[in-house]
Amino acid sequence: MDDRTELFTIGQLARRTGLSVRTIRFWSDLDLLPPTGRSPGGYRLYDAAAVARLELLRTLRELGIGLDDARRIVDRQSTVRDVAQAHARALDAEIRTLRLRRAVLRSVTRRGSTTEELRLVNDLARLSARERQQIIDDFVAEVFAGVDGPAAGLAQAMRALPADLPDEPSDEEVDAWLELAELVADPDFRRRVRQMAVAGTGDATPPPPEPMTRLELARAALAAGTDPASPEGRAVLDELVDPTLTPEQRRALADSIATFTDRRVERYWQLIGVLNRRPPFEPAVPAVEWLVAALRAAN
Repeated sequence: MDDRTELFTIGQLARRTGLSVRTIRFWSDLDLLPPTGRSPGGYRLYDAAAVARLELLRTLRELGIGLDDARRIVDRQSTVRDVAQAHARALDAEIRTLRLRRAVLRSVTRRGSTTEELRLVNDLARLSARERQQIIDDFVAEVFAGVDGPAAGLAQAMRALPADLPDEPSDEEVDAWLELAELVADPDFRRRVRQMAVAGTGDATPPPPEPMTRLELARAALAAGTDPASPEGRAVLDELVDPTLTPEQRRALADSIATFTDRRVERYWQLIGVLNRRPPFEPAVPAVEWLVAALRAAN
């Protein structure tokens, strides 16, 4: 009797293929490997075609293809090519997830995170791109609720996350995402952005105050360590604003500028820039704070 007519027991199949008896019996019980017949003693028997089917099943499983997909292939309800493409896409997604988790763990190591921070970081790492975007969308929806006018464009800009983190995010990108998620979850930060959004409503966007267009002078004074309340600070201020302004006008200008000045809000834009791989920009808030302090000191 040749291989085309010879029948094999499960034990013989196991020795022939190197698979365990338990695995072959399990697949047979699932009807993935239906027996060709039965022996007089009731044992399942398999022919050469079943051996070929078993070898295909083993190959598919070694590639990580699930039993349902494997069944469709061996039953020819789906081609190997179609299932392989779908499986490759799934593996790509899994690889991206593993790379992101590795990057997050590196971030935890650098940050010296506590147990609670580690839990938070792990939860964030498991989020999909859509879920990450939803965190930002929920934040923007809350702080801009009922706010119209120029602030609507600002709200859209604050949603500008990339579609997904890159396959191999840099340490800076992972840190930026984690910091951003923590920032938008802070109730104080939400209240501050809400305050700025409401204050910015109006029929038209007002032009920036004159000193804001010459901020390099305040930057230079800050870098030089010039006290905003000193005579030297007053001299710089007189170059930035009309020196004939009354103390009340200076205070009003200081209050107007301070309303839209916040280091955390500027940090938000820096983090969004990192995630969108934009060139970094020089922080403006410290210089603006110096200007506000100088305006309030010039009484």
